Amino acid sequence: MPLEQEVMSLLIGGFSIVMGTAILVTIFLWIRNKHNRSGYTWIVLHLLFVSAAVYFALKGMAFDYTHPMASEEISLQMGISGFVWALSMLCLAIALVRFSRKRTHSAT
Repeated sequence: MPLEQEVMSLLIGGFSIVMGTAILVTIFLWIRNKHNRSGYTWIVLHLLFVSAAVYFALKGMAFDYTHPMASEEISLQMGISGFVWALSMLCLAIALVRFSRKRTHSAT
């Protein structure tokens, strides 16, 4: 897909900054809140899968559209991106379930 020369590097840089910040905040909260570790694990998995999905989408967007098999390759990359994104959303849903569970407090 034809794009301006600097667009791809801006997309990669912007996404990396935002995703890196989100991962660091999640890890900070995970360390700070010792309870419900499984919820934070699923959130980190969600963020990693979203990053992989964006990687495949950008790879498809950057593919040489003059290549004879460009349509098939771009479709494959977008399909992989969609599948990995669906996995990330499953991880997010599991994390939400984990975080919404009621905690039982034991009297000590």
